[in-house]
This record gives sequence, structure tokens and C-alpha cells, in this order.
Amino acid sequence: MTEPEQTTRPSRPAAGSAASLSHKLRLIGVLSRREIEGRYRGSVLGIVWSMITPLLMLGIYTFVFGTVFTSRWPPQDNGDVPGSFSVILFAGLILFQIFSEVVNRAPTLILSNLSYVKRVVFPLEILVPVSVATALFHAAVSLLILLPFIFITFGSISPTALLLPLCVAPLLLYTLGLGWFLASLGTYWRDIGQITATVTTALLFLAPIFFPLSALPEWIQPVLILNPVSLPIEQTRAVLLFGHLPDFVGLGIYTAIGALVCAGGYMWFQATRKGFADVL
Repeated sequence: MTEPEQTTRPSRPAAGSAASLSHKLRLIGVLSRREIEGRYRGSVLGIVWSMITPLLMLGIYTFVFGTVFTSRWPPQDNGDVPGSFSVILFAGLILFQIFSEVVNRAPTLILSNLSYVKRVVFPLEILVPVSVATALFHAAVSLLILLPFIFITFGSISPTALLLPLCVAPLLLYTLGLGWFLASLGTYWRDIGQITATVTTALLFLAPIFFPLSALPEWIQPVLILNPVSLPIEQTRAVLLFGHLPDFVGLGIYTAIGALVCAGGYMWFQATRKGFADVL
């Protein structure tokens, strides 16, 4: 009788962990949907604004950079096509918006969900994944808006576009970990929200969004590649617009760093969450 008991006991924690993970994933889905619907609740057009806004911005970029400034991307990247600059710019901004939306909101994430903090059984750690999922939804809508313009501008959409998830997933890992860290830190130190807003603005202009890294002097390129959004943006454009294979080595290194940041941010959040109720 003892042998069957010994063989079944180890499976119980695994089953419990799987059930807990499944519950958290369902909860993330529900809260993400509620977050997206709540953002547009009360407006006349509702969620249609999620499509109107990127379409309007793309039109503005096309006019400003294509007509007013007549900006062009270096010809070697197939960026000499008329109107291509706004498409290339918008592709980079989609990636940056995922990062900036989560990072800028993370410091006030716990403060704006006080009711959840008081519930001992509520998994506070899922608030950051909900924020990431919401940002990813808006990025997906922007991408759907962008795809027809890519086809019109470049004449086709390269099969390498199917590799886009390989370029975005590492950024999500990095952003998730940073979100957990900032959500915890912002609960104890309220000024962190002001700092992140300034830092993300600086990162916007220090990322290869308005320019390719190859256009800069060689001595500065290794510095700007340290920007957490630089590599994902460059690789996204490579596979989505220019039909190039991604830098698998670079993405592999970035993924490893992103995984470390993700794990470290999660452990930091779990270690510090016990004091949230005391400072709120």
C-alpha cells in the first residue's frame, strides 16, 4: 500500500501548480479584456478608437516626414521608396509603444488597484502581465493598420514577416520583468513615475526609430544598441519591411538578458509585495 502512495504524492504539487497557472492565465485574460473595454467605455466610437488613432498617426507621419521634411531612409535598406519613411518610422514606434506604455504605467499600477491589495488571495503579480497584454493588443491593432501600407509602399510583404514573433517576444520578456520591478518600486517611492516618464522620452530619441543605427558613426553604435528597444526595433524592420532574416545570435543574447530581467523582476516583486499594504 505504501508504494502507490509514494508514487502519487509527487504529482499533487505539480497538479496544484498547473491549476494555479491556468487560473492566473484566465484571470489575466478577463482583466485584460476589462482593461481594454474600460479604456474606451463612455466614448461614442468605443473600441474603434484603437484603430482610428494609429491610422491618424500614420497619416500625420506620412504628411510631415514625406511631404514637409521629405525624409528618406538609406537606399541600401530599400528605404528610398516614396512614402516609405513614415511606414518605417511607424513600425519602430509600434515596438516602442509596447515598452513605454508598460514602463510608464507600472509605477502606479499597485496604487491604482488598492482594492486588490487588500485581498490576500488575489495574485497581484498578474497586474503587470495584464498591462503587457493590453499594450500588446494595441500594438496588434496598429500592426493590422500598418500591413496594407507596407504592401502599398513596398509592393509586397516578405515571408520573413512570419518571423516577427521572434523579434517581439524577447522585448515582452524584458518589459515584463522591468514592469514588475517598477510596480514594486513605485509603490514605495512615488517619485519613480516622474523618472520613468523622463527616461522613456530620452529612450525614444536614443533608439533607432527616426534613423537606422547604420547611419550613425561606428563608435556610437555599440552605445545606442544598449537601449532596450534598439535591437527589437531593428530586427522587426528587418523581417517585416526589408525581407531580411533576423540576427539570431543577437536575438539569442537579448532573449537571455530578457529572461534574466523577467525572472529578477518577478522575484523582486514577490519579495517586496508583503509591505504594500503597510505603505498604502
